[in-house]
Amino acid sequence: MSSDLIDITDAWKVYHVGEVQVPAVRGVSLRVSQGEFVAITGPSGSGKSTFMHLLGCLDRLSSGTYRFEGQPIQEQSRLQLARLRNRRIGFVFQSFNLLARTTIVDNVALPLIYQGVGRSERRKRASELLGRIGLGDRLRHHTNQLSGGQQQRVAIARALVTRPAMLLADEPTGNLDTKTSHEIMTLFQQLNRDEGISVVVVTHEAEIAAFARRHVMFRDGLIVQDVLQATAA
Repeated sequence: MSSDLIDITDAWKVYHVGEVQVPAVRGVSLRVSQGEFVAITGPSGSGKSTFMHLLGCLDRLSSGTYRFEGQPIQEQSRLQLARLRNRRIGFVFQSFNLLARTTIVDNVALPLIYQGVGRSERRKRASELLGRIGLGDRLRHHTNQLSGGQQQRVAIARALVTRPAMLLADEPTGNLDTKTSHEIMTLFQQLNRDEGISVVVVTHEAEIAAFARRHVMFRDGLIVQDVLQATAA
């Protein structure tokens, strides 16, 4: 069995603006092994955000191949892709995307509803995760009672509750101060190191990319750099 979590070959994503074709990703190939921590960077318009949507099965390739855990993504129906996202990919976004009128334990437990997990088991798994990330004493709090860093920790716990193969984080520190950003990235490092969870972070900040073991840089829809690096502590 292959150890590749992600295997993308000659990937193109072309958008149609009227009669004009605009290639956002141009013939990119990338493999990511299980348990890697990868940062994807690039300037605005480089194709990194489009590539993130392809990795997360939020969009489809125009051409090329994508295998996730060995499964060909192009052959999956919309329902199958939705199930894949729910079960195997945890998403963390810049804006947290938490429900304001819901307790944080119920925010974290939400993805399990779509898996048919019972209420008691949902709350048990959510409570355990919140405890592990230092929010075990805040289970009944609502998001407006938390700091930005605490809200992002809740979002990370929500992404982890389905026990995914990969965490895909899109500018996860964009709304946070420097100290809190480093705390969040250190948490990603711990999850990657201690639990073997694959982490892919999309960021425009070199300081944030430095926390990853591997750095992939996009420019003009192409990968222009793919290197291993010493990581920030």
